[in-house]
Amino acid sequence: MTEEAQLKKPRFEPVHVELDWYDGPQAGLADVDGVVHYFHTVHYAVGDSEPDDDYYVWPASDVAVAWEREQWAIFVDWNARYEAGTTEVESHPGHGGVDSRYDELTELLAPCRMIPDGARRLTAEWQWLSGSTRYHIEGVDYRVNWRESQGSASPTSTSR
Repeated sequence: MTEEAQLKKPRFEPVHVELDWYDGPQAGLADVDGVVHYFHTVHYAVGDSEPDDDYYVWPASDVAVAWEREQWAIFVDWNARYEAGTTEVESHPGHGGVDSRYDELTELLAPCRMIPDGARRLTAEWQWLSGSTRYHIEGVDYRVNWRESQGSASPTSTSR
């Protein structure tokens, strides 16, 4: 492959945490050019007239990434037990009052998950991995390729 062709080839990066899913990824943490960023769909943040594949992205601090990974591990553990049939949906830690550390992390992470003014707007292309477990400690069973968006809606301070 020529150097020019290699540069044009999509680069799919890891998705570390899925924070919201509805007919596809809505919010989470993923690499953007090798650096962990939050992502949040423009469609849900601004309005239905926006494209489904446009996202606001902003860098996640090292502390936020550590907290997100800790909370993700709690969820992944619960999900494995749920899929094995050893626990019920009512025990999901996101319901509140189920896991005190999960609840504490939710509170600590709330400001980090707010879309800041000046967040970049990028278009996502998702690639699903075959034969992979949906949720695992390292992330999810899909990757993302980011490219510049043609959209113009600016972010407002919105949380997922």
